[in-house]
Amino acid sequence: MDLRQLNYFIAVAEEKHIGRAAERLHVSQPPLTRHIQALEAELGATLFRRTPRGMLPTQAGQILLKEALGVRASLAQAAERVRQAAQGRAGRIGVGIYGSSVFGVIAELLAQFTSTHPEVEVVLNHAQTADQVAALRQGRVQIVFERWLPDEPDIVSAPLTREPLFLALSERHPLARREVVDIEALQGETLITGAAPNLIAGALSICRSHGFEPRFAPPVHDVVTATLSVVTGRVLSLVPESMLNVRFPGITYRPLTSRVDASMEVHHYRLKDESSPLLDALLETIEGFVRARNGAPAAPVRPTTWD
Repeated sequence: MDLRQLNYFIAVAEEKHIGRAAERLHVSQPPLTRHIQALEAELGATLFRRTPRGMLPTQAGQILLKEALGVRASLAQAAERVRQAAQGRAGRIGVGIYGSSVFGVIAELLAQFTSTHPEVEVVLNHAQTADQVAALRQGRVQIVFERWLPDEPDIVSAPLTREPLFLALSERHPLARREVVDIEALQGETLITGAAPNLIAGALSICRSHGFEPRFAPPVHDVVTATLSVVTGRVLSLVPESMLNVRFPGITYRPLTSRVDASMEVHHYRLKDESSPLLDALLETIEGFVRARNGAPAAPVRPTTWD
């Protein structure tokens, strides 16, 4: 039994007449009759009752009609999904994520992508930079969103956006009474950051630009842990805007005023020679996202520290 036989059978079963079915299929009646007879012989079942008015499906014929229509629909659906995959509108794409940006800009971007590509399955891989690079090379992910970038010859990266920094602090801390906190007010306070070198270097650079050396607590695993640490009231943390979407009891956020740029970049990176319809579709969404958020697409860069 092949697809052509099934199509011939469906036409006869729906038309209930060999002549009308032949006209519909643009074939002559004798070959069509032979195909039906061959199908009945192969299945060992009578599929039609021959009557003066035409051909009526038997119970076996009715069962085959239901199954044959399902097979044809499945094939049509498969063909459409293949076309969608070739156009970047269906399939599966692995996306690497890590850090506080997942609470804001990355969630916003992925929501935008899935709304315009509902047939695409986005599989998230949450891991630190070294593991993400391995995942890229193994094909488990096709793109990674991160603040800390790898310096690898086979990796290409580009900025996604720049998030302003906020001060995370305990609601009991005296600075929490201010609507806006100047960086200079952090002199004498103890800051806590995530363990990534660029986080410490960024905070150090900002404070030095305001004429003082910051005092640091031992760094913790990441920005989320650093934010949670301020609940004690003994430490403060400079956090990106995305963290404002994460609410902890007893912790509040305050905007900062600064004489220098006080922000953190979010980047995306991928293998240099990687290309696929799905990745191209996501990159197109990213380009539109960057244009809408930042005013114009940014040129690829490979920074390793804050400006």
